[in-house]
Amino acid sequence: MPSPKSHSQQIRLFRNERLEQLTVISPAGFAAIWGAALPCIAWVGWGTTGVVPALGLFAAGLVFWTLFEYAMHRYLFHWNARIPLFEKFVFLMHGNHHADPNDRLRNLMPPIVSIPIAGSVWALGVLLLGPAGTWMFLGWITGYVAYDFTHYACHQWPMKGRLAYMLKRHHMRHHHARHEGNYAITALFWDSVFGTGIRSLKPRD
Repeated sequence: MPSPKSHSQQIRLFRNERLEQLTVISPAGFAAIWGAALPCIAWVGWGTTGVVPALGLFAAGLVFWTLFEYAMHRYLFHWNARIPLFEKFVFLMHGNHHADPNDRLRNLMPPIVSIPIAGSVWALGVLLLGPAGTWMFLGWITGYVAYDFTHYACHQWPMKGRLAYMLKRHHMRHHHARHEGNYAITALFWDSVFGTGIRSLKPRD
């Protein structure tokens, strides 16, 4: 682990087939999981607070996601661990994506990773804010779904509209100019705020 690509040209992460299947998810599977989960989360949060506080918590959750997205990509996914065990962890989480960026079954985070992280964030929100924390979590997880959907689209779709093209161009520079920059996928302004934007496809712009 990791091993060379299989005959399907997909990078194989585990020799065990069951473990390997846990590292991939199709767009249809992603849509089914989160299309069902988001309304259920809203239903759990219903009645825990008023409409205005709920909207405020939802918005706060969205903002929290954008920072989480940036920090996760910059500091965890591109962690220069220099310790073999941690290097393998980083490759499993994200390095394989840079090795094969257009693998449509790994352009979305598999539920074996996303669901435990989401559950932890939900539990933390309820612990800190009580039952109304579900609304902050709903904002956060909505941000996550938008992020993963956008990431998939950047790699698999033409993205010809003005906003869509801007999102795709931003992320493609991360892949094809240099990996140390353009960490944001949806909230692109964070790369400007933190000085990590890539202005062109030149390797050292």
